[in-house]
Amino acid sequence: MEWWQALVLGVVQGLTEFFPVSSSGHLELVPWLFGWGDIGGESIGTAFDASLHLGTLAAVIFATRNQLWSLVRDGLRYPFSSELRASSARGRLAWMYVVTAIPAAVIGALFDDVIAEALGGPVAVALSLIIFGAVLFWADRRGGERTEGDFSMRDAWLIGAAQVLALNPGTSRSGITISAMRALGFTRTEAVQMSFVVGVPIIAGAGIWKTVGLISDGLPDGLGAALIIGISSAAVTGWLAIRALQRVASRSNFNVFVIYRLVLGLVVLNLAITGLR
Repeated sequence: MEWWQALVLGVVQGLTEFFPVSSSGHLELVPWLFGWGDIGGESIGTAFDASLHLGTLAAVIFATRNQLWSLVRDGLRYPFSSELRASSARGRLAWMYVVTAIPAAVIGALFDDVIAEALGGPVAVALSLIIFGAVLFWADRRGGERTEGDFSMRDAWLIGAAQVLALNPGTSRSGITISAMRALGFTRTEAVQMSFVVGVPIIAGAGIWKTVGLISDGLPDGLGAALIIGISSAAVTGWLAIRALQRVASRSNFNVFVIYRLVLGLVVLNLAITGLR
């Protein structure tokens, strides 16, 4: 893998992890569109893509550090308290956020190989971009005034079930999480901010698990430098994407992402069907 390929993939990961456009889909489409083939082999390429999550994990932890700290602190102090103090409520909220990661973590661990073999491919990614872009468009018009304080255990399991769909390349973890939250009546800004926190366990699990496996198997010559470049660029662009998405949510709707998903999906379908790529 060349250093510039690692840089491109890192930038793509950083931007698309938090924008509701699917990072896994883009990491599959970019090499396909530019004819890079299997960079370093399919297994190495897959592990490298997953390792880029370490960069976006650093970005989201930095961007939400104060919120995460209060959740971790109160979650350890008041995990089961039913008292109506603010700290107790946030302690329970912290564990509900953990619950959102359980369905995708279990399904991903049990069926990782099946998912890798059965899902993906340019046509499937393109269709997912279009379909779940339409879901985002519909959900964003549901409105609602709910905030983080209204989050319930029922919401946690429903968000967790939605994140299972993000195991499919082209769905988008952030996109399906935001769509589910909007459909459940959360405000646009709350849905975006909560999607960052909800994503921390999933992003951490994907990045750490694959990176440890990649290192334990032995890094091929030159891949260490590529990892550093990719992870670093993913961290920087991920932080920029978080800030940009926060501004979009506070000022407008998600139409720009819906249109992007639709256009990209149609372009990829055309290239695949006509054999131009």
